[in-house]
Parts: sequence; C-alpha cells; structure tokens
Amino acid sequence: RRILRLAEMCRRLETEEEKVLPFYASSLAEEEKQNARRVLEKTPSEPLAQAMQDYVGLERFWQRFNKAKLEEKALEQARAALANKNQDLRGLLLQYLSEATINQKI
Repeated sequence: RRILRLAEMCRRLETEEEKVLPFYASSLAEEEKQNARRVLEKTPSEPLAQAMQDYVGLERFWQRFNKAKLEEKALEQARAALANKNQDLRGLLLQYLSEATINQKI
C-alpha cells in the first residue's frame, strides 16, 4: 500500500518533461540491449526470478524512486559544501572585522 501511495504521489509531482518522456535514456550499447532483451524474453527457472516477474510493473516507480534518492544525496552534498564555504567566509569576515577594529584603535 505504501509503495502504491508513493507511486501515486510521484505521478502527481512529475514534471511536464517526465510526463512526455517517461523513459530514461539507456547507456547500453546496441549489442548489450539485444542481450538484455533475449534474457528478459526467456522464462525464468528460479523461484525468485519468477516472483520478480510479478513486479515488472513497478520498474518505473523504482526508477523514479532511485532518481529521487540520488538527487537527495546530491543536494545533501551540495548543502554540506555550502555550509563549509559559509563557515570559511564567516571566519574571513571575523578576521577582517578584528583587523578593522585594531586599525581604528591606532
């Protein structure tokens, strides 16, 4: 239920570009794509692989979920970099202000 709710929320929040172009560009070479198609066309023999066939419909959800997680991590890293830069700038500002007060006393 939770996954289906999240999928519905993702559909509501997707951008116009994502609505028009819902599929991600593949980085596979043509030969690799053909090999993948052949493997997917075979009926799986392992029980886990057979169970995974039932969840192929959620593939788009997981693509979007993973994309959102990657963006979240990138934003966290950017926020940390900005916090470090902010701290450095505060230190420089304090140094400048302390030198300015010393020069005013002289």
